[in-house]
Amino acid sequence: MNLTLKIWRQKNAQDKGKMESFNVSDVSPDMSFLEMLDVLNEQLTRKGIDPIHFDHDCREGICGMCSMVINGRPHGPKDLITTCQLHMRSFKEGDVISIEPWRAGAFPVIKDLVVDRTSFDRIIQAGGYVNVNTGGIPDANAIPIAKKIADEAMDAAACIGCGACVAACKNASAMLFVSAKVSQLALLPQGQVERQTRVEKMVAQMDKEGFGACTNTGACEAECPKGISLTNIARLNREFFSAKLTSDNI
Repeated sequence: MNLTLKIWRQKNAQDKGKMESFNVSDVSPDMSFLEMLDVLNEQLTRKGIDPIHFDHDCREGICGMCSMVINGRPHGPKDLITTCQLHMRSFKEGDVISIEPWRAGAFPVIKDLVVDRTSFDRIIQAGGYVNVNTGGIPDANAIPIAKKIADEAMDAAACIGCGACVAACKNASAMLFVSAKVSQLALLPQGQVERQTRVEKMVAQMDKEGFGACTNTGACEAECPKGISLTNIARLNREFFSAKLTSDNI
């Protein structure tokens, strides 16, 4: 296939950036979207042009690094996949494809399609962990957990922290991400010790990072590559209000 790509180019965090057009040829329908960009970068390198900078790591839909808005949708036109899982058979000969980075104040662009998502790391550092002495490795069945609870915790833990929810939200809210991380620990007995302080600290850090508020439009769930449910946001709100009722920081 021969395609026209309109890609956001930005030299650094201070540069204003702009969309630039590129023609890419010899694209196989079986290539992943990132492999197609690899082909384009090889062509640009041979011409002495600075290649397109983009994040990637596992290329298996696990790490969440491949953050791109493709034709207006985070991770592209398919549901429940990351950019690296998107294949070029989803497009056709002669298509014009627009590629941009995540757009959010809390995700500043570093270069081209690469954004700084360390704000997510700081939210996790604020409270997204279990800080207890667990001793040796316990048997798998040492703490009985109802299947329904275990399933809900695992569904929340499926969040890979890619940031598609933020990019999809008109308010650039991180509520789906934070709620998933709070839920996976709040549901399990291992997370009960710090249950109240965890949600207070993570929500406070989320606000400090400059993410917007949730207005329940559902765009985050619709674009999430792992299908994280909005019910986690409801649980986050319950956890937060419950913590505030007994908090020393009221």
